[in-house]
Amino acid sequence: MLVLAVGLTLLVQQPSLAGAAPEHTACTALRTLSAPGFRVDTAEWVSTAEMPAHCLFRVTLDARPSGMEGMLYGTGIELRLPENWNRRLLFQGGGGLNGVLLPALGNVSGFTSALARGFAVVSTDSGHRGRNAIDARFGMDQQAKLDFAYQAVARTSHEAKSLLQRYYGSPPDYSYFMGCSTGGREAMMAAQRLPLDFDGVVAGNPSFNLTRIAANQIWSLQTITRIAPKDASGHPQLHQAFTDTQLQGLSAAVLQQCDALDGLRDGMINDFQACHFDPRSQVCGTGGAPGPEQCLSTAQADGLRDVFGGARNSRNESLYGRYPYDTGIAAAAWRSMHLGTATSPPANATLGRDTLREFSLTPADPTFDPYTFDFDRDLVRTNETASINDAVGSLLSTFAGHGGKMIVYHGLSDQAMATGALTAWYDRLTPRDAAGPQAYARLYLIPGMTHCAGGASTDQFDMLTAIQAWVEKGQAPERVVASGKAFPGVTRPLCPYPKVARYDGGDVNEQRSFSCR
Repeated sequence: MLVLAVGLTLLVQQPSLAGAAPEHTACTALRTLSAPGFRVDTAEWVSTAEMPAHCLFRVTLDARPSGMEGMLYGTGIELRLPENWNRRLLFQGGGGLNGVLLPALGNVSGFTSALARGFAVVSTDSGHRGRNAIDARFGMDQQAKLDFAYQAVARTSHEAKSLLQRYYGSPPDYSYFMGCSTGGREAMMAAQRLPLDFDGVVAGNPSFNLTRIAANQIWSLQTITRIAPKDASGHPQLHQAFTDTQLQGLSAAVLQQCDALDGLRDGMINDFQACHFDPRSQVCGTGGAPGPEQCLSTAQADGLRDVFGGARNSRNESLYGRYPYDTGIAAAAWRSMHLGTATSPPANATLGRDTLREFSLTPADPTFDPYTFDFDRDLVRTNETASINDAVGSLLSTFAGHGGKMIVYHGLSDQAMATGALTAWYDRLTPRDAAGPQAYARLYLIPGMTHCAGGASTDQFDMLTAIQAWVEKGQAPERVVASGKAFPGVTRPLCPYPKVARYDGGDVNEQRSFSCR
């Protein structure tokens, strides 16, 4: 903070630099801010047909070597300062385990980006640069782990606001945070640990309890390994635990039982809480089970019950949360996460394993065998990381008290993150009134949507406009209109939990034919 403040003071002392001088001159002058612990990597004016004219500024704070090939420590920040600023800042969340500096554009699926709307947009690599966004090795370093958990978000927020003040001559009127997956966890963490920094946050499919997610991935890995057929050498063939035909049959069976609970058969299960599907109904020879190519063995059905029920200890206590049965079980994303293919192992056996070994466990244990993880004995080894990283806090009195608003959304077919864990968190939020925390926080659950997007879903919606209207105009989002490529010409309302979209009659393709109740 101090380095930036001093550097910017020198900048604005140059006459007319941030005022009457051409914007590109003020932008390139930002290169002079380099100082120990504050390395300016880019300061250039960008003007193309694809995006509005803006200043692109990149800086690395406190860069240091890691001692590991392909890994550097230090907080990378990208800030884009539009020529026609709307006096708003959007902090764009990251993804995976971060470690890459994503372009700060503020993209909104199917809609105009935040940068194109006039927002200044900032992003961060969260304190390290790895080989890719799933490189977990940074978790063995104390400061890098703290940066990933929350400190990089705090520092990036403060540095960005300081730069806006100096560059434009005024602070932002409104500050927002929006992200999905890890970016969703960061958004929740911002409301919990930086309650005065943001006016509105949007958290999509948040990995808010990452240490429990990693443990749950190992639970699924152990379960699938247990039921998978073995090759001639006795090695389990995880990708053969279920055939695609079986998964398609399961998806069809869930739809057959639960699709019409909201009043309309349309390929989407809105009333997921009333859906009590049991995979044992699909066991071969059971009344109503499908044909021989789609029916399940008892071991397969019980394995699915364990996977969808989430990790549990020997006392049958839930350690994470439940997944709803939804159409996404037939999606490629579900197979990629839990089963893999003949040539690629499931993500649970790679990302889940490495996140557990190198990030969740304290101390890190890069050679730990995930198949030996004991859900009674070993979960305590994740507690230290959980205490700094997991955005499970429920007290948002300061955030709500200064007028902060929060939108959380989640796909009901998320292949990695359980709906039940998120609804349990939301049900604990404080402060609350008789209707729950609806005055400042709302949760939207999207049928069929896999992680952040995709699936047989209406996965295109503009939560940035929704949070702006709530913060700046007091217009609480009673419904958010959604569409998607999976259902051309169809719109649906996303309703704030625990309400669901119910068909009232009329045009089946039109969201106005549904009410939230």
